[in-house]
Amino acid sequence: MDELQRLNDRTAAEARADLLRCCGSSRWAEALLAQRPFAEAESLYVAAESLWWDLEPADWREAFAHHPRIGDLDSLRSRFASTESWAAREQSGAQKAPEELLTALAEGNQAYEERFGYIFIVCATGKSDEEMLALLLRRLANVPQDEIRIAAAEQAKITRLRLEKLLNA
Repeated sequence: MDELQRLNDRTAAEARADLLRCCGSSRWAEALLAQRPFAEAESLYVAAESLWWDLEPADWREAFAHHPRIGDLDSLRSRFASTESWAAREQSGAQKAPEELLTALAEGNQAYEERFGYIFIVCATGKSDEEMLALLLRRLANVPQDEIRIAAAEQAKITRLRLEKLLNA
């Protein structure tokens, strides 16, 4: 049985748990569940993206809260155990970062969270620790109404990658 069929056939509770591993917004997961079954992977991806952009900023912030801070490997291991292996690969650049760079990321994350009220969200796949720090510092200059949409777009990228991982498990 392929993984898409498995997702279609799972109970609502099981499928919800799978979807919440991909994106932590409960409204998004419920809306996507309501669209099952999916005939093909692309229809799942299109529905996921469309539903994401129909949500409110509060729903986006709920999803953001399901991520560890970039470079916070202790948080990655403990609080986010259900997505640890995915997030670890996504943040592989930060795992090899020197201590001073991790400190700069932690300080930048703190400043970002104080400014915007949620953690810094970036699709970290393929980005070095230096690239992530540069993005964080650049995005600190954004106005809040722009930054929430930028963060939401990054979450949409992460969600797509995680849905692909779910279907290729």
